[in-house]
Amino acid sequence: MNKKSKLKLGQKISSRIYFSEEEKLQIINDYLSGNETKQSVYERYTGYKSEHGKLLKWMRELGISDHHPKSTSFVSMSKGKEDNPDFEKLQLEKRIVALEKQLKEAEMKAIAFSTMIDIAEKELKIPIRKKYNAKPSKK
Repeated sequence: MNKKSKLKLGQKISSRIYFSEEEKLQIINDYLSGNETKQSVYERYTGYKSEHGKLLKWMRELGISDHHPKSTSFVSMSKGKEDNPDFEKLQLEKRIVALEKQLKEAEMKAIAFSTMIDIAEKELKIPIRKKYNAKPSKK
């Protein structure tokens, strides 16, 4: 690949650039296979001088280690992240934490709604909650 050519990847929405996973892997592989810095590779692909840690973030997201020699590519380093039991365990633990957070928020919302109904019934003196033992009215 010619170092002088500026390869523009990603989809620009407002002032941000969004990259597909394939584009991220291409940029990371180019960084790992060459003798360039992250900033120079990022600038070559995007035109921006500073990458603000994006390459390292992408590498962590994709399970790629930066502690290996730069001559190895992302394919040999990722070793099928889907087949790695530690990776799967980590993903499941993250999912559990996210679901527990959602559950806690939902419980707090339910308590807030219930309290709001209690206050409205007390202050406005009107029944809001349905009474389950009441007989249906005849019209």
